[in-house]
Amino acid sequence: EVQLQASGGGLVHAGGSLRLSCAVSGLIFDEYAIGWFRQAPGKEREGVSCITSRDGRTFVAAEVNQRFSMSSDKSKNTVYLQMNNLKSEDTAVYYCAALRGTVAAWVASLYGMDYWGKGTQVTVSS
Repeated sequence: EVQLQASGGGLVHAGGSLRLSCAVSGLIFDEYAIGWFRQAPGKEREGVSCITSRDGRTFVAAEVNQRFSMSSDKSKNTVYLQMNNLKSEDTAVYYCAALRGTVAAWVASLYGMDYWGKGTQVTVSS
């Protein structure tokens, strides 16, 4: 059974930092692009960032690329989203998602992910 276990969300003041973790089991970690979508109330789900651990390639959405970064730890089958200088507009539920393939395919496949984790709430107070 494939599991994507997301953690690390919470309440933080504007300007603060959080690190989200997505621990993956039941699939071959190196074969997948794994990353994060987010959905704010009343808004469409949007792709934030992803990584392929086999080559370290990443995608970070333009609106956050000066503040967010992705990394992975193959020994733990875990990917991380480091979020710095958080803003109120970053408030959303963040979902971990995996697609077998490349970063480019992940970016293009909003509704075609192979696996989704449960969301973790990030709330940024101004």
